[in-house]
Amino acid sequence: MIDYELLRIIWWCLIGVLLIGFAVTDGFDLGVGALLTLIGRNDKERRVMINTIGPHWDGNQVWFITAGGAIFAAWPMIYATAFSGFYLALALTLIALWMRPIGFDYRSKLPNPQWRNAWDWALFAGGIIPSLIFGVAFGNLLLGVPFELDNTLKSTYTGSFFGLLTPFALLSGVLSVAILLNHGATWLQMKTDGFIQSRARNVSKVLSLVGVACFVLAGVWVAVGIDGFVITSSLDTLATSNPLKKEVAIQSGAWMNNYRDYPVTMIAPVLGIVAGLACAFFSNKGNAGMAFVSSALFIAGVILTAGISMFPFLMPSATMPEASLTVWDATSSHLTLNVMFFVACLFVPIVLSYTAYSFYVMRGRIKSADLDQSHTIY
Repeated sequence: MIDYELLRIIWWCLIGVLLIGFAVTDGFDLGVGALLTLIGRNDKERRVMINTIGPHWDGNQVWFITAGGAIFAAWPMIYATAFSGFYLALALTLIALWMRPIGFDYRSKLPNPQWRNAWDWALFAGGIIPSLIFGVAFGNLLLGVPFELDNTLKSTYTGSFFGLLTPFALLSGVLSVAILLNHGATWLQMKTDGFIQSRARNVSKVLSLVGVACFVLAGVWVAVGIDGFVITSSLDTLATSNPLKKEVAIQSGAWMNNYRDYPVTMIAPVLGIVAGLACAFFSNKGNAGMAFVSSALFIAGVILTAGISMFPFLMPSATMPEASLTVWDATSSHLTLNVMFFVACLFVPIVLSYTAYSFYVMRGRIKSADLDQSHTIY
């Protein structure tokens, strides 16, 4: 079998890849849904927007499901602690996500304008609420989650739902909303024409710059205004997975340690900033393809920056620092990680292949005239 320590690093990287894959693929259809009532000015325009994501949105959910399943299998303690602590937030996310398939299916059942408008707002909620909550969740991970572990490693969440809505967490939420809605706007630039494309370009130019500003502000805040976590005891990375067998200190600027120790990691925040600015530039120039690629790289840069800043922590505890869950002590068994790795080597390329093929088959722009054809979905 592959070395246990190496497997833990591999699965940290693979979960990051899955999260980026989810944000890039599902992010644009979340963004389109949230932009439905802003960019679409009438029923036909909104139908065009919905049809741009109609062939893809359900397939994109594979990344979300896979990421959740992988976290459950690779880091079961993270899964259990997150669901106990973020239960209400996760419930709201799932309720919002339910609005998308229901909205897509029922919106066009009746021609009544009020009926369709109501479902348009449901699709808006299904796009913007998850986008906001995902960002707030990441912000709280950087701040530390209020949970404790007893001697049996049973986790107890000691905070509240509204306690998650701190200023930094809300800034992270705004950043998430900005980059995902921007991703939706770049998608619309590629897939539509006329007024929809023009409005999408204008929206993307603004959201790209808002996203970069929030990203930079969050980075400065993390560097000088937020205490990070650091392991202070000698670390045996091959020890039994028991989070209580270490000592953790909360120190000012600790989230910057990895960048100081390994300067090459600075490529992640630089990638985020440069890609965000490039997205605004390409949107302004009308280069939709490069704007979409830049938006995807912007998202990747933001997620990588958060992951690198926290490494090796996965879910630090604000109330019981030694109970913080890390790459070294929150993972499944050696056998589980090894089997999962070979399963991932088999199925991830398959998912990537059929995803790429579906995008190739469904390439091209959707125009208002296409809505009169029999092949339209909604």
